[in-house]
Parts: sequence; structure tokens; C-alpha cells
Amino acid sequence: MRNLDEDTITQAVLARHTGAADARLREIMTSLVQHLHAFARDTRLTEAEWFEGIRFLTEVGHITDDRRQEFILLSDTLGLSMLVTALNNRKPRACTESTVFGPFHVEGSPEYPLGADVANGARGEPCYVRGRVLALDGSPVPNAELQVWQADADGLYDVQYKGAHEHRARGTLHADAEGRFHFKSIRAEAYPIPHDGPVGRMLDALGRHPWRPAHLHFMITAPGFERLITHVFRNGDQYLDSDAVFGVRRSLIADWVEHPPGRTPDGGTSEVPFYTLDFDFVLAPAT
Repeated sequence: MRNLDEDTITQAVLARHTGAADARLREIMTSLVQHLHAFARDTRLTEAEWFEGIRFLTEVGHITDDRRQEFILLSDTLGLSMLVTALNNRKPRACTESTVFGPFHVEGSPEYPLGADVANGARGEPCYVRGRVLALDGSPVPNAELQVWQADADGLYDVQYKGAHEHRARGTLHADAEGRFHFKSIRAEAYPIPHDGPVGRMLDALGRHPWRPAHLHFMITAPGFERLITHVFRNGDQYLDSDAVFGVRRSLIADWVEHPPGRTPDGGTSEVPFYTLDFDFVLAPAT
């Protein structure tokens, strides 16, 4: 143990893990050490590069707070978040695909009745969203809970505004007994992930852009079914093939249909053009 070198250090570290009481922790840490050491050997990592990596991770920690989760952004932009999502959400082919959670979900979002305006004053063009929550056999899933959230026309979520206390463009609704839901919001717009910190500088150094295609977040839960975390992406968006966080799936792309001023789906009247989005979700049975 006193004469460790580059050829023996890995096994020496792994030997220290044998006393771990949690077998899964031991498995994960063993693989992590093996891959980290292999990475350092493969790239011939220099001390200066190692220190730069430590400095980078320290900055990621310093900028993270209750409004901004830079570690999730880092995981997202490296494709790790989507990889973990894919590994843990293998579903029957007919089920709606999952995608990344993102850093802007809020627990306890305001509850709205069906048909309500969840935008709550958020800037953007009006959009009426309709759909159903279904089981794999096509039967309705009654009273499913739907949490929805999105960015506004400026590409910002409500929690990104300093001093903001009122939730906008997010809410919780429940489907009816036939699995149907409908609500009013705003048209989804493309936006850049926060890129004024270390993750943004990393993207810039790699020649990558920070943009996400326009999308609307959904988290759907119902007894007897697996929780679904997903987005619906707006068809025609220029960033569908280069999403900064690799979250796009072909099955999640839908049309936001534009309508001229006039009668709206909720029976009202709009003096400006508006959009409609129709999308059904198919939940996987709980296992």
C-alpha cells in the first residue's frame, strides 16, 4: 500500500470498498472509480486539466440555488439525463415516451379546474390545449393528475424572474371521468437554457448552442400506472434536431394549429390569432 503507482492505484481504491454495507452503493462506486481512472489514463490527464475540472465543478456548485440547478443543466447537456431517463423508462411501444424532467418543475403548483387559463398573465400568444389520458388498451384513465409548465414568450419560466412570487404558465389539473382534459395557456416558444454560467461557457467552448425547441412539459400520474414525465414539442421548430439537452423524440412532436381571430374552443371569442394543440397520452401500467 505504500508503493502505489499508476498501475496499482485503481485496485487499491477498490479494495477499500469491500466493507460497504450497501451492495448497490459498492457496485456503483466500484464502476465509477474504474471508469474515472480509465478516463484519466486514456486521456493522459494533466494536473492542470484535473485542477480546471475541479474549478469548473466548484463553479457549478456555487451558482446552484433554489431557483437555478446548474448540476441538472450539466447532466442534461452531457446527455446523461436523457440516458438515465431512457434506461429507466422502457415502455410498451404504444405508450407515450418519456423525456428529461428539466430544472424548472415546481412542487405544489396552483390547482386549476379544467378549461382554466394556466398562463395566469404570462406573455405569449393564446393556445388551447386538449387531449385524453388513456391506458394501453385505449380505455380512458379517469381523474389522472396533470402537472403542466412552460416558458413564456421571452423564453423564461416564472421561477427565473427575480422577486417573482406568483406562478405563471404552470398548474395542476385533473382529467375528467373519461380521461379528457383541456386548458388554456400560451404558445410554446424556443428558448436557451441558462448559459451565463459554467455550463454555458462549456457549451461555447465546444461550439454548441444552448437552445431548446419549443415545448410544453407534462407530468401525469394516476393510480395503477407508471408516472409519465414528458414534453410535447412544437412541429417546425428549428431546434428539433439540435436540442441542447437531447430530449426530442419523434413521437412527441405535434402541431400547434394557428387560427384567425374569432370563436375559441372554450366558447369564447378571441380578438387575436390563437393556437390549438391536441395530444393524447398513453400511460404504461404499473409494474
